[in-house]
Amino acid sequence: MQQIRLFFIALQFFTRIPVPRWVGFDPAWLHQASRYFPAVGWVVAAVCSAVYLLVLQWWPQTVAVILSAIAGIMLTGAFHEDGFADVCDGFGGGMTPERVLDIMRDSRVGAYGAIGICLLLVLKLSLLINLPAEMTVPALLIAHPLSRLASCCLIWRMDYARHEGKAKPLAQEMSHAEFLISFLTVLLPINVVLYFFPIAIFNLLMALVLMIALSWWMARMFQRKIGGYTGDCLGAVQQVSEVAIYMGLLASQAV
Repeated sequence: MQQIRLFFIALQFFTRIPVPRWVGFDPAWLHQASRYFPAVGWVVAAVCSAVYLLVLQWWPQTVAVILSAIAGIMLTGAFHEDGFADVCDGFGGGMTPERVLDIMRDSRVGAYGAIGICLLLVLKLSLLINLPAEMTVPALLIAHPLSRLASCCLIWRMDYARHEGKAKPLAQEMSHAEFLISFLTVLLPINVVLYFFPIAIFNLLMALVLMIALSWWMARMFQRKIGGYTGDCLGAVQQVSEVAIYMGLLASQAV
């Protein structure tokens, strides 16, 4: 029951989905709920996939992909997209660690953030539109939880860069056991997805290599510039990792 409660706490933190009243709340639970960050990705992926399949019955794939993306953004409140925009602003305009953190804390979006999030969304939509229609749903089901696992790697292996912040209660640290739970919440359901939607090993390897490479590069940048990560960094890694998976799956189609 406590594990179910922690999942609902994570769902409440990362999405706008209301949770049952019996779940309650304790600040300590929020810290422990980080293990279910990837599991929330399954919920988001399921909603996006359902919208995509429904719209595809009457309209072209382009329309289905765009409305699916809109559903995902509405479901999460653009939580991770906002983090990516803040990282673009902070790392694009800040010359010192203090200045980078100050810019990311600012609620206003600057030129780097606006341009960055526009290009990211255009790239994400283009990749999904150009995927074969039968691969879009498995791509969504794989990318959303797996990209959130990439963010969990930062919590697991890096230090939080701020003394305070909206993500600090969630992201102070993650034990090996908690990361193992996160890993299993991705690995086991993905095997089920691949059973119903077979994808060649080469396709998956392309996606994984790109995701790991870009996540590692971003983690190195965060460590070098600010000595750790923030909640915005977690959102940025999730967004970039998601796009990397789509890029890998699409690149393999030409082989």
